[in-house]
Amino acid sequence: MRRALLIAFIGLAGCATYHPQPIAPAQLARQFEQRSLASRELRVYVARETGHDVAWPPMLWNREMLTLAAFYYSPALDVARAQWSTARAGIDVAATIPNPVLQLPFQYSTPNPGPGSPFTLGAALDIPIETAHKRGYRVGRATHLSEAARLSLINEVWKVRAEVRNAMLALYTARKRIAFLSAKAEAERQIAEMSRKRLAVGQFSRPDVDSAILADTQAQSDLAAAHGAEQDARAQLAAAIGVPSTALDSVEIDLSAFGAVPPAPPAAEAQRAAIFHRADLLASLADYASAESALQLEVAKQYPDIHLGPGYTYDTGTHKIAFGLAGISLPIFDQNQGGIREAEAKRKEAAARTGALQDKILGDLAHALARYRSSLEALHLSDAHLASARRQLDSQAAAFESGNADRMTYTQAKADYQASETTHLDAEVAVQQAAGILEDTMQEPFGHEAVSDTLSEETPR
Repeated sequence: MRRALLIAFIGLAGCATYHPQPIAPAQLARQFEQRSLASRELRVYVARETGHDVAWPPMLWNREMLTLAAFYYSPALDVARAQWSTARAGIDVAATIPNPVLQLPFQYSTPNPGPGSPFTLGAALDIPIETAHKRGYRVGRATHLSEAARLSLINEVWKVRAEVRNAMLALYTARKRIAFLSAKAEAERQIAEMSRKRLAVGQFSRPDVDSAILADTQAQSDLAAAHGAEQDARAQLAAAIGVPSTALDSVEIDLSAFGAVPPAPPAAEAQRAAIFHRADLLASLADYASAESALQLEVAKQYPDIHLGPGYTYDTGTHKIAFGLAGISLPIFDQNQGGIREAEAKRKEAAARTGALQDKILGDLAHALARYRSSLEALHLSDAHLASARRQLDSQAAAFESGNADRMTYTQAKADYQASETTHLDAEVAVQQAAGILEDTMQEPFGHEAVSDTLSEETPR
């Protein structure tokens, strides 16, 4: 008896203890404001992910480096990592062997039927033994759920990549537009000034001057809007990375990669990439495998578990040692048919979700390929139009140099050319946006150097 109590006490002494970890909103806000792209911890993380040390802080932050910074700071990835950690802990729970139950019978008899003390006392164990491989099916189900959580983390990685790319593309667009609109605004300002002077000497009418002033005002307004778009893009980029906007104030961002236009991949290659690389589709398959294991477990529950009951009892002077069975559960009424039918329905539901997701992916891929190819064709036409506009500007420049065209005509030609540059930029951006959609649909780097996916279970900070 005392030995059994000692064993129980030792077992309880090895239990884990609770350690509170309160969350203070003010502290979280301070931690966010202190985030920086020059931190030593970020440097260690980038060196580990790239496999080599880097000059720190980098003089130029390209898409790869900013994406790695987003992997380090992104709160969405923190949540996905925590969910994966929870799923991995579920494997340990599923693999746990059921604990025995210590029974301590105590009874006082009156009148005393035996020759000894009128007490009945002792110690016994109820040792459950699972049959039909139930624990293995539980572990299999938890393992598949853990794999689904890991793949969900990869899916979130791609979402973060897309957010960084889209923010950088918005910043690229805004800066290019500022450059074009600055030149156009300067040309329109000169035209308005020349129009006023010609009006003073009677060479222009008031409607012509008003039209020039209106064009000047519109150009200045467009330029101001472009500067606002640049600030919005910087804020969008900071949010995608997970740092305050001030963290980008002293950072030089390399946007040159958006000047490249990769060719469209073959349809068969893109389809293969989408089917074999889409993390959400692979996660759906893992969920289906989990439903399979759950069904196997429900089928196994038709078979009874065994409970061994060894023990010792002192019964009013008689010493009794038990070696028999404490009990056997008998699923004889419904043989767990309700649980089996529910598990079969969930497996069918998981199969339907997987099929629907695959069909959607293939449909999205066909649309993304068509959009990218059409945007490439539109860009080629825009290239031809821009080349024609350039020849016209060169012709006006030559005419101005030779005295066959006045300054206002040449300045107006420069303003018109900047409008063509802006239109061509829209075509470039459309191609880059289509390329991004195609990359997201395949979940494979397209036209850019691959970026390492961060799959560490622990939060890197």
